[in-house]
Amino acid sequence: MKNERIDQNRAPIYEALQTFRHMRVVPFDVPGHKRGRGNPELAAFLGEQCVGIDVNSMKPLDNLCHPISVIKEAEILAADAFGAAHAFLMVGGTTSSVQSMILSVCKRGDKIILPRNVHRSVINALVLCGAIPVYVNPDLDHRLGISLGMQRDHVAKAIAENPDAVAVLVNNPTYYGICSDLKSIVKMAHDAGMYCLADEAHGTHFYFGDDMPLSAMAAGADFAAVSMHKSGGSLTQSSLLLTGAAVNADHVRQIINLTQTTSGSYLLMSSLDISRRNLALRGREVFMKVINVAEYAREEINAIGGYDAFGAELINGDSVFDFDPTKLSVHTRDIGLAGIEVYDILRDEYDIQIEFGDIGNILAYLSIGDRPQEIERLVSALAEIKRRHQRDQAGLFSQEYINPEVVSSPQEAFYAKKKSLPLRETIGCVCSEFVMCYPPGIPILAPGERITADILEYIEFAKAKGCSMTGPEDPEILRLNVLE
Repeated sequence: MKNERIDQNRAPIYEALQTFRHMRVVPFDVPGHKRGRGNPELAAFLGEQCVGIDVNSMKPLDNLCHPISVIKEAEILAADAFGAAHAFLMVGGTTSSVQSMILSVCKRGDKIILPRNVHRSVINALVLCGAIPVYVNPDLDHRLGISLGMQRDHVAKAIAENPDAVAVLVNNPTYYGICSDLKSIVKMAHDAGMYCLADEAHGTHFYFGDDMPLSAMAAGADFAAVSMHKSGGSLTQSSLLLTGAAVNADHVRQIINLTQTTSGSYLLMSSLDISRRNLALRGREVFMKVINVAEYAREEINAIGGYDAFGAELINGDSVFDFDPTKLSVHTRDIGLAGIEVYDILRDEYDIQIEFGDIGNILAYLSIGDRPQEIERLVSALAEIKRRHQRDQAGLFSQEYINPEVVSSPQEAFYAKKKSLPLRETIGCVCSEFVMCYPPGIPILAPGERITADILEYIEFAKAKGCSMTGPEDPEILRLNVLE
């Protein structure tokens, strides 16, 4: 229940910076640009107001590593707005939030139950702490070529077979807007004495809408990594880490301070503060508008024919327990184009930048800043792309997710002795690095997984279609590092 004494009209970091701006303090501290005077090109580019509050921690402005005043107040307000026991302001992106929640509960040798279609930050955390992944392979929609959520009986089976696991991690939602039955999974985890962690990088708006899927904190999860800069409106790289009542917040702070900067950006922190206030006061109203825009866009795109702007019709009560109504995910394979091809055409020929395109789908990310006229422009462009570029779909890949064969833990494989081989000579070997399309940043290969012919064909197809491939030491991905 919300604390009635907490005033969500407040924005303490923003207020403190406004006061500081008028104090005419002489800076003999860092940053060295000295409110922009030392770097006039930067000041001209970003604006004097911006560089003027790019300041270092000091007593009036608190300290992110050990907050006792305005940052602490901002965290209390964020926790109240999101229904959490505690909230941490994060300036290392949601990658930092994800890694901190995993490092808070896992140590070397611990097992953690999770779907394989996680962001690379999750597996990076396992490389750092040495935890052992127990993968619950997600269900698949073979027509759309996308991975779905975790089925309840699969999670129950993983818990029963691994009673020594310390945590279960859930995507809420996936990049495509698919939600698992989070409340049931939380109960299963807690009944087994395990923590439940939620990667809510794409679910900030779940906390501010009456027609949204259930948020992690409302479901009783112990941790949620919330990407405020995605749908929440804050600056890129700003994020929140939320914790439940059963979590020792002081321990979590220690974990965060192992890797997060000691020079927290006040630009990022103030953007979190202001954005939290905006969502707390107006979130339900603005996200209802986003839902309405998304529903309209789905109807218009589906009326073109050939495309499938999919949504709530996928809900099946289990592996698609719910669907994020703000997500505008569109299947493109039926017009003979890979999603990445449509992505490139939209940018190069129509000056429309969408979030990502993969083998069979595109995602146009809709949020609080979108307007109906931009939706009309996107719909018109898609109609014209179909008319000009449609072709036979023969030869297109249809599957996004390939079940991995895990041979060793990510940490063991990442730090093991390795050798570099040409791509086609790695079949049967164990990979020691990541390979992924970014976005969405879900690894095709992760350290410790066996390389198969199917995986190599997928990598080569994705490269040929123009996906942005990242991860390996070889930037051309002509070679891979494998275990000796």
